[in-house]
Formats: sequence, structure tokens, C-alpha cells
Amino acid sequence: MQAPLQLIDSRGQFKEVEGNIIGCVHSQDGQYIAFATADGDLWLVARKDLQQPNNWQKLQPHEGGILCLSQDMTPSGFITAGDDNKILRTIPGKEPELLLKTKRWAERMVTWFDETNVGIMVAFTVGKEVHIYQDHFDEPKTIIEHESTVSDLVFNQDGQKLVTSYYNGATLWSLKDNTKVKEFTWKGSHLVVALHPQEEAIVTSMQDHDLHGWRVSDGHNMRMSGYPVKVQSLNFSKEGKWLATSGAEAVVMWPFFDGGPMGKPPVELPGIPGGYCTIVRFHPVYGDLLAAGFIDGSVLLISPDGEKVLPISLGQDKAFGAITALNFNNSGDILCFGTEKGIIGLVDLAASA
Repeated sequence: MQAPLQLIDSRGQFKEVEGNIIGCVHSQDGQYIAFATADGDLWLVARKDLQQPNNWQKLQPHEGGILCLSQDMTPSGFITAGDDNKILRTIPGKEPELLLKTKRWAERMVTWFDETNVGIMVAFTVGKEVHIYQDHFDEPKTIIEHESTVSDLVFNQDGQKLVTSYYNGATLWSLKDNTKVKEFTWKGSHLVVALHPQEEAIVTSMQDHDLHGWRVSDGHNMRMSGYPVKVQSLNFSKEGKWLATSGAEAVVMWPFFDGGPMGKPPVELPGIPGGYCTIVRFHPVYGDLLAAGFIDGSVLLISPDGEKVLPISLGQDKAFGAITALNFNNSGDILCFGTEKGIIGLVDLAASA
């Protein structure tokens, strides 16, 4: 019997829905997956129904579009922010719960939790502010103010620090006392930020198609250029050896070892000819294994040396649209993705599947 050309044919399912997929995440307990659309639909999938798309459930929690989606503090829930200025909690089987109403849109949101799921925080941007909540949404743990609109944010691994990006730079914050650990300045519009797992470097993508980085220890500037389009996605490998990026036909990986990335060329992993990479995610367990999405709707799983490429899903002559959302679950055995034309997909990567 001939093997399927794409893994999703034997280990997963597609579904076509309405609206651009702006995010997909797994619940903390791994039992549910959520997909959010810019039109305001929230699709919930129970892991047991991965192969049964007719059982996937559509909700419309907001009065308008959804802007961001993240894991909730509850084991099986999700948090969304909409253009109705509401922050909502959705737990499968229950009605959406209003947590907050903000003075303006929340456009970026991240969740941090420790290995025991006891210490949990949610942070989101509201214009020039970052609001951080811990355990409950009664009162914010802190509100961090900036001089310009915050474009992105990321927690460090132990949840004690937060990095924010904005026009003309980035800041590393201590959440113990809400003070600036260090400010990093570089003129221009910084769009997306990534923090090295060992906090050795901060890297941002910029409006002019370049990456800019700083060495945290001394603020030394690093510039990584040569991209044909704007870089929308950055992701460090688990141990911080590589920084994977979108923005080129190949998947571009910068070395963060042996003195890199300065003075060292990037590695280019296989991509889709005639298109470009739109999003990258390293595997949470097998740290150098990479999933990459492309403008034609393809998703590839690529070994760090580029010698093994497993097609998760192959684009249908751009009928699927660009991959706009891509995520592994915490254990790395389920991969979810979504496209700008409303295709959502799930693949079971477990050895027993």
C-alpha cells in the first residue's frame, strides 16, 4: 500500500470554517484544542474527537471579532480577547464567562504556568499598558506602563520576568518588584519579540524586514538581515541553540552557540519552492525538531539538520491560504494549525496513533 503524501490523511483531520484563523492553542490538561477566528468564532475540539470533525463545536463568545487566544488558568479552559473590549473565559460545556472589560482592545496575550500548574499568570497588552493577572481575575497583579504601544510580550521560563517590545526598543522587567531590569534601544518599529531560554539574548522582528537583537549581559547589538518579506514569527529551540524564523522561502535558523549569531551564517532548512515561511514552532520535548507553516497552506515537520522532512499537510495550490496559526500541545504529540482562509487542522503525532 502506498503511504499517504501527507500525515494528516492517516493521523488527523481538516475542517473548513468561516474566517481567518488568528490562533490555536491546547488546554493545560491537553484534553481540548481551541481555534479562534477574526470573525469571532471559537472552535473547540475534544482530543477524543480529533478524528470526528462533525463533533467539533463552534461558539461565538464575543460581540464581534476575536483578537487573541491563550490558555486559561483552569485545566481545560481558554481565554480570549475581542474587539468588544472583553476578556472572556470559555470552558468546554459551560457558558463563556466575562472576566474583564478593558478600556481598549487587548491585542496580545500570553499565559505562563509552572510544571505543577500551581503558579499561573496571564499577561495581555492594552495599548501602552501590560496587565498581568495571577490565579484569579479579581485584581491585576500589576499594570506595567510604557511610553508607546506595546507590540508583543513574552514571559521568561520561571515567570519572574517579562519582556515587552514597542517602538524604538524592548524592556526586560522583573515581576518581583515591577522594575526594569534593563532597557534595550534601537530606533524603529519592533513587531515580535523572543527571549532566549537562558535569557542570554532578546530578539525582535522589525518593520524593515530585519531582525534586531541584544545580548542581555551587556546590551551588545546584533543585526540579522536578508529577509525578502517581513518576519512575523520567531521561536527559540528548547535549549536556546537555534532561533527559527519565518520571512523567507527557506526556514531560516540562526545559531546561538559558539559565539553566534554574529559572524555566523544562518542555516536554511527546506521550505516550499515559490513561497515563503509564515510561522515556526519548535517541538516542546524534542527541542530541535521544528514545525513550519507556509504561505500556500503547507505544514512541514523538519529535522534540525534538514535531512528529514515530513509533510504534515500540503497546500492545495494556495486554496488553503497562508498558515496563520501553529502550535504543539505541551507533550508535543498533537499539532494544530489554521489558515487565513478558514482551514483548521489537527494531527496526532503519538507513536501509538
